[in-house]
Amino acid sequence: MKILVGLSGGVDSAAVAWLLKEQGHDVMGATMAIWDKNTNFHNNLSTKSCFSPHHEKDILAAQELCKKLNIPYYVFDCSTEFKNSVLQNFKNEYLAGKTPNPCVWCNTAVKFYALPIAAKNNGLKFDKFATGHYARIAFNNNRWCLYQGIDAKKDQSYFLYRLSQKQLENTLMPLGCYKKDEVRQFAKSAGINVADKPDSQDFYTGNINDILQQKLKPGTFVDKNNNILGYHQGIWNYTIGQRRGMGISAPKPLYVIDIIPDENKVVLGFEEEINKSYLVCENINWVSVDKIQQNQKIQVKIRSSQLPVSAYFSLIDAHHAKISFITPQKAVAPGQSVVFYDNDMLLGGGIICR
Repeated sequence: MKILVGLSGGVDSAAVAWLLKEQGHDVMGATMAIWDKNTNFHNNLSTKSCFSPHHEKDILAAQELCKKLNIPYYVFDCSTEFKNSVLQNFKNEYLAGKTPNPCVWCNTAVKFYALPIAAKNNGLKFDKFATGHYARIAFNNNRWCLYQGIDAKKDQSYFLYRLSQKQLENTLMPLGCYKKDEVRQFAKSAGINVADKPDSQDFYTGNINDILQQKLKPGTFVDKNNNILGYHQGIWNYTIGQRRGMGISAPKPLYVIDIIPDENKVVLGFEEEINKSYLVCENINWVSVDKIQQNQKIQVKIRSSQLPVSAYFSLIDAHHAKISFITPQKAVAPGQSVVFYDNDMLLGGGIICR
């Protein structure tokens, strides 16, 4: 089989390229360049973030790997698609008082869409596109299904819930059946230079205004009764559940419990006030099923690092659903994703709106 492997310069994608070649496939490597050299970001983004001006080091690492494996290597400029889909969403959401999830949109619009299309538009022919994600794909009941990776600590299915049936059909994720330690070990055995390279820590590091580039917009910190507690310099500096960075003294630690963009207010409260018994989500994408039943009991994650918790799903209308938690959950942040599971099968997910 002819396979295009998306290479990030890290150990996981490198291990995928090595594994597939060892299995006898005709392998090519490709990296998506998402950093625009003409950007006027005055940032200090580090090499530990996936969005960074230092991506040349990752490209060099991927290039060296392909030389070692004796496979072709290509770099495709996806910076325009990244800017228009991921960065614009990132900016719009923060300025609206929400907390965006850039990795979800990057996977859907860039990594699994723009990159393979760019490769085909440049004359490359391949049967499948492979990545180093820790998740599993299988065809069951006449539908492509997505499952959690067997390494619970590294499972990345949460970030993949917006993939389409077509994208899943054309994708391989060989690492979903391995644990991270195993991957590093066979990468070392294969002599892969990046076998010990640390994982990327986040979408970005440093000041959020590196990306947003907003002028200060002073507003107020208030309590739930609208009493003024202090002043802030922009609602985009805060997210639901945040505890630090307010600079306000109180008998107990204060948390961000709401953001009101129209009034330029950040609402603060105590820890017990950030618990919610339900959320409402929109823009739902079904993956392993085409729908689920009203009041069906499922497991959900409202952040990638969270273990799934039990909840009930019910449709409000054609575009919105209510997720009722059996145990109230902390820091339900609009803009983030809620992802639905049935044991290890990813059913679908949506964007939290309230």
